[in-house]
Amino acid sequence: MNDEKWRKEVGRDAARLRAAERERRSLLAQSVYLGTLSAIFLVPLIGGAYLGRWLDGLSEGYSVRWTINLIILGLAVGAVNVYVFVRKYW
Repeated sequence: MNDEKWRKEVGRDAARLRAAERERRSLLAQSVYLGTLSAIFLVPLIGGAYLGRWLDGLSEGYSVRWTINLIILGLAVGAVNVYVFVRKYW
């Protein structure tokens, strides 16, 4: 009885290992995933910097108030984007 139980457990573990090997992500898939993560993080950040710089250019004198605030907002939006993406697709 004990030998039969051991054989079933070994068979189940072997099936798990074969399934894990089939489902393993390739290097290309991991690179695409990492590129997507960086894009969804950097686009709001850079967009905030450009928009802030443009808004600061509209005012007279030297000001970076909009630039700094929109960079921080872009950082927060990018971080939320990455969090949501990782939760959904990982």
